[in-house]
Amino acid sequence: MSGSITAVTAPRVATARAHVPVPPWRVLAAGIVWLAFAGLTLALPETGDFPRTAAFAHGAAVIGLGLLPLGLLGARLGRFGARLQHWSPWLSALAIALLAWEVVTAKFDLLPMPFFPPPQAILEVFLDDWPRLGGSTLNSLILLAGGYAIGAGFGFVLGVAIGTSKAVGYWAHPVLRFVGPLPATAWLPLAFFVFPTSWSASTFLVALATGFPVTVLTWSGVAGVNKAYFDVARTLGASPSFLVLRVAIPAALPHVFVGLFMGLGGSFAVLVVAEMLGVKSGLGWYLQWGQGWAAYANMYAALIVMALMCSSLITLLFRLRDRLLAWQKGLVQW
Repeated sequence: MSGSITAVTAPRVATARAHVPVPPWRVLAAGIVWLAFAGLTLALPETGDFPRTAAFAHGAAVIGLGLLPLGLLGARLGRFGARLQHWSPWLSALAIALLAWEVVTAKFDLLPMPFFPPPQAILEVFLDDWPRLGGSTLNSLILLAGGYAIGAGFGFVLGVAIGTSKAVGYWAHPVLRFVGPLPATAWLPLAFFVFPTSWSASTFLVALATGFPVTVLTWSGVAGVNKAYFDVARTLGASPSFLVLRVAIPAALPHVFVGLFMGLGGSFAVLVVAEMLGVKSGLGWYLQWGQGWAAYANMYAALIVMALMCSSLITLLFRLRDRLLAWQKGLVQW
């Protein structure tokens, strides 16, 4: 009897703990930290000429002033307020990290320029050089989307074909084992020689980096489908196309998405390398251009954009996965 009571009450205790509200003072503390960061940025003297210091400090003050009323409202903000309270320690940590960065660069010159620019120098890049940086970001997205779509589509079709057809597997498997493990960047010299333009060569390399993991994981997913599913479907009169489209592919989708995640990371790495060597615009080209002119603030700005872009794409892919695989939602989180 006591065991059954424990079994019933334990989930309730866990649920109650999961809904314990985060203290609202955390948001207020984060606002105070941002205001202190803004005040110190304006008050401490600088060792160099950084024209965007005032704008940088004013932006930090706006964030701090915005957090104060949000912290006072607390639970009235609903879901947004709960998320804000959850991430408020990270907001405080971000302000402290930016303050430390500001102190060791612009204020006391402990790290040498131009290799370690202060945060307001990177803000200056976003404010003054946004046409070039934005254009490079757009071109990278277009190139990545084309190569990723081609590689993912080809890899998915080939993986399904290998998993469902012994004849296709007989011919494709040895080629896949020989070509697939080679890094896509190893094909750079040949790709830029064979393809007519650097854009098409870069698209091929991105597709190659995407196609291999998608092919292998799709093949693994299709081959690992429980044979009982096929037997039941055949008993009900299912056609071969039905077995592939309505049985094998849906059951293999978790593996397919793992391949898509792996392909996205690999394709992004190849994209940057290919842009450094071939194309005339893109984030990789922007990095190379910044290094050539010793504009390290531009390089750091491009790295920030790369991180945000890659993280956003992975988040979108996770949202798609959660929508298509609702029964696995929350199993793997990003």
